Amino acid sequence: MSNTSGDQGNRHPRGSAGPHGADGAGGTAGLAGKRVLITGGTRGLGREIVRLLAGEGVRVATCARGEGDLRALRAALGGPEPDRLLTRALDLTEPERLEDFVAAAAKRFSGLDGVVACAGGSRGRGLEESGADDWAAAWELNVHHAVRLVRAAVPHLRAAGGGSVVLVSSISGWKPGPYAQYGTAKAAQIHLAASLARELGPDGIRVNAVSPGSMLIPGRRWDRMRREEPEAYAAFAAAELPAGEPVAPQEVARVVAFLLSDWSSGISGAHLPVDRAQNAPSPDGY
Repeated sequence: MSNTSGDQGNRHPRGSAGPHGADGAGGTAGLAGKRVLITGGTRGLGREIVRLLAGEGVRVATCARGEGDLRALRAALGGPEPDRLLTRALDLTEPERLEDFVAAAAKRFSGLDGVVACAGGSRGRGLEESGADDWAAAWELNVHHAVRLVRAAVPHLRAAGGGSVVLVSSISGWKPGPYAQYGTAKAAQIHLAASLARELGPDGIRVNAVSPGSMLIPGRRWDRMRREEPEAYAAFAAAELPAGEPVAPQEVARVVAFLLSDWSSGISGAHLPVDRAQNAPSPDGY
């Protein structure tokens, strides 16, 4: 499939299955040949999304703060050819850096078919322990970063005849738990997806939100708790995880890939929890 801006391979009538659609031809749900930009693609869920998409023949652009993490990602993917993977070290909160990267990715790949706002984070603690700067940082990392990403990508998605946007929210965005600034920002992402789906729908651009539960990622909170505090982890799993363990990042990545694919052409404005029916977001819940 050609990746030129005039290529018709990624254009299809709204509601159709597309060139690799429901007939089962091609790669997984018609992902092969697509051009997708993902923020925060070197660790955890972001890394799994990049790995999965690259393995399905997707041209991938991703960014992260550390050049070392990006080098490790490229090595883990087997050193893809430059026209298959574009990486850049940048701070998403710096003005115009994200927008410049979106433009660079669209130029390298001759367009874009999808974007994933995966980067995010939390600042501060409880209400009385957190200041305005903590709330502003949580908003910037999660909501404003997603807004800037979509706004920069829209002209390229429109030029491709439409596309898919996935905002990675969190179980904390719809089930209350500490801390409010993080949960509020993630709830805003869910609303943002529903609102932008209506606004951008006439251009054939779909927007959806995915809310992972507590993911079991090596070296992160739940993995450390399982190894260092096995009794506390077992109590958390018994009380909040009906499946007995947290969702794996690979499981969430598959849902994101589906939403980027032609097979999800009828889904827009949706909020998809991927949490194995988890109850509270953490053992520190209210």
